[in-house]
Amino acid sequence: MGLFRDDTDYTFRQTGFARYKQLLSFYGFHWLRLNMLAFAGSLPLAAAVLFSVMTSSVLVLLPLSFIGGMIFGPFLAGLVDAIMRGLRDAPGNWWKNYKKCWKQNWKESLVPGGVLGLLVGLVSFMVYMLFLSRVAIPLSTWLMLLVSVSAVIWFCTLYWPQQVLFSQAFPVRMRNAVLFTIKHSLRVLGSVMIQLVWLLLLVLLAPWTFTVIPFLGFWFPVFLAELNIYKYLNEDLSIEEQFIPVEGDPWAKDRFEESDGTEEEAALPDDGIRRWEALLHSIEQNKEGKS
Repeated sequence: MGLFRDDTDYTFRQTGFARYKQLLSFYGFHWLRLNMLAFAGSLPLAAAVLFSVMTSSVLVLLPLSFIGGMIFGPFLAGLVDAIMRGLRDAPGNWWKNYKKCWKQNWKESLVPGGVLGLLVGLVSFMVYMLFLSRVAIPLSTWLMLLVSVSAVIWFCTLYWPQQVLFSQAFPVRMRNAVLFTIKHSLRVLGSVMIQLVWLLLLVLLAPWTFTVIPFLGFWFPVFLAELNIYKYLNEDLSIEEQFIPVEGDPWAKDRFEESDGTEEEAALPDDGIRRWEALLHSIEQNKEGKS
């Protein structure tokens, strides 16, 4: 993701906007494909909410949105896991990692996914009722709605990364989320606002924005939000400290040293590292061609 020209050094972890470009260069197309899977997984929830809203029945909304959320939960967990792997530069093939995440998290994702689906359904139903209202809606009501949506976004931003990273009880994850919010309130607020603005744009510019959802609708706002707080999540939850001994250090110096030609193909790094080296090699060739 070099925009007009690629000037990013891929031999070390960048910071700031260069890190944003670096991550999109490494993982952007993988996340786009996983977004399409997540979109497919969200269709039962969308259908359940739409049917409940059109029939104006809360009794239909509650069970259907919960079931639709349970279906969507594992897909969301797989997408969040892929983004968190990218942020910590975890090696490995993206599809194998996705299938591994499904095996590890699909059961544990059902109930949180159902709760998320229920919250999405209730908020959607509330918006529909306000839209049909023939009286002026007080500002306090709109503020309450924004706070409700922000609370759902906050839950997703801080709960789901813990879901895919660690084996913890639900109260522990919620305690971590609350303490992290207290400690890094401005950062968390920024991540929530990023996703809230994205959601408002999707709603206000509908139906044209519906064409964006299958490709960018899920992964891009989640990526921006998690990138905004990842440094602090890593420091407080010791993410890389726990995973590097298992996965290896992707930024170790010897990962990018040129081979002397004596090593066997089987000794090469995994697919993720090979891809980085191939990308680095192509960049060097482009620079030589330009010179």
